[in-house]
Amino acid sequence: MNKSKKNWAAAVAASAALCGVLSLYQAGNAAPRGEPPFSNPAEQRLDQINYLSQISDLLKEQNRLLKEQNALLSSGKLQVVVTLPEK
Repeated sequence: MNKSKKNWAAAVAASAALCGVLSLYQAGNAAPRGEPPFSNPAEQRLDQINYLSQISDLLKEQNRLLKEQNALLSSGKLQVVVTLPEK
């Protein structure tokens, strides 16, 4: 093969590859315009702070109940009554 035929073959191959790549391009459905997918970052932070505050309150309540339970158990004044269900 002479040089001009090789150049034409390379040009045809490059054109075919370029057409193949460009055929994959789509003007698809990206995120729609308008309403953003997430709320305002400041609102998100406030929601997280409120949620963590609620969890903190629950943990404080559990800690208080555990201290009360431990005080009862260590006092020795706790009586356990077990009753069996009737058959």
